[in-house]
Amino acid sequence: MRPAARFRQWLFRLGRDEHAPIVLTQRRIFILPTRGGVLFLAILLLMLTGAINYNLSLGHALVFLLAGIGLVSMIHTFRNLLGLRLTAGRAEAVFAGETAHFPLLIDNPAAPPRIALELAFAGETAVRADVPPAARTQLALPARTVRRGRLEPGRITLASRYPLGLFRAWSYPHPVLACIVYPQPIDTPLPAPRPVAAQGYRHGENGQEDFSGLRERQPSDPPRHIAWKAAARDAAERPLLLKQFAGGADEELWLDWRMTPAGDPEQRLSILAGWVLAAEARGARYGLLLPSRRIEPAQGHTHRNTCLEALALHGTQES
Repeated sequence: MRPAARFRQWLFRLGRDEHAPIVLTQRRIFILPTRGGVLFLAILLLMLTGAINYNLSLGHALVFLLAGIGLVSMIHTFRNLLGLRLTAGRAEAVFAGETAHFPLLIDNPAAPPRIALELAFAGETAVRADVPPAARTQLALPARTVRRGRLEPGRITLASRYPLGLFRAWSYPHPVLACIVYPQPIDTPLPAPRPVAAQGYRHGENGQEDFSGLRERQPSDPPRHIAWKAAARDAAERPLLLKQFAGGADEELWLDWRMTPAGDPEQRLSILAGWVLAAEARGARYGLLLPSRRIEPAQGHTHRNTCLEALALHGTQES
């Protein structure tokens, strides 16, 4: 790290705050005049010059009165942030392209209210909040998402121009915040399900299953269920057909990386994400096969999130 970057990190306390809550002490708050404050100071100097040149007693009194108001506003701007306690919440996962929202709890242990607070991540829209005396306020900071993976939005800029806008006080709290960003789903037809014997049954043996019809064979289907007689009868006219049974068998889906169209890995992950959503909406039992991970078939909201998180973190150090 360059010396200038080290000095900036030391000066503005840019390191991550590993412990909660984050308390804004005097060393963490910075204050400077705004453009309006600089203009206010320039007008005061001009008025003071006129009062001295023309020996105006009321002019001196007005200048000192306005200067006192400016100093008092500077103190109130600084105290509007002093002592605040910040606690980060857990962010819900989103899909790439959506806006993630990071919960943040602001606790005001003092008697004066904290008014017109502005909070934002770098480059994001600021959220305004007021905190009543000896109370707390919860808000959600937005952060846009572009790609899948684990999103860490970085430090927060907490600022205030209250009460007169002549000064701006700010701080850089950096709580531990993270959000899982799922791949943006692509809507494509689901692969064909695989028949799976229920407990106590075996497919096609001892007459314990009823034949329910034929369907077109998919690349993922096992060859033992192919209707060879039908294939021999009119193999030249139609593709291979698969026997379907009812009564002793359930169906489960395997969402396999190898079954997606060859191409960009990110597009493959998006197709798999679309399959997960479609399978969950259908109420089917489904499993996920990735080059580096296998998730056994199940169903439900927890299983859906497990599969989507595996897709989000695929190829990263957390996979």
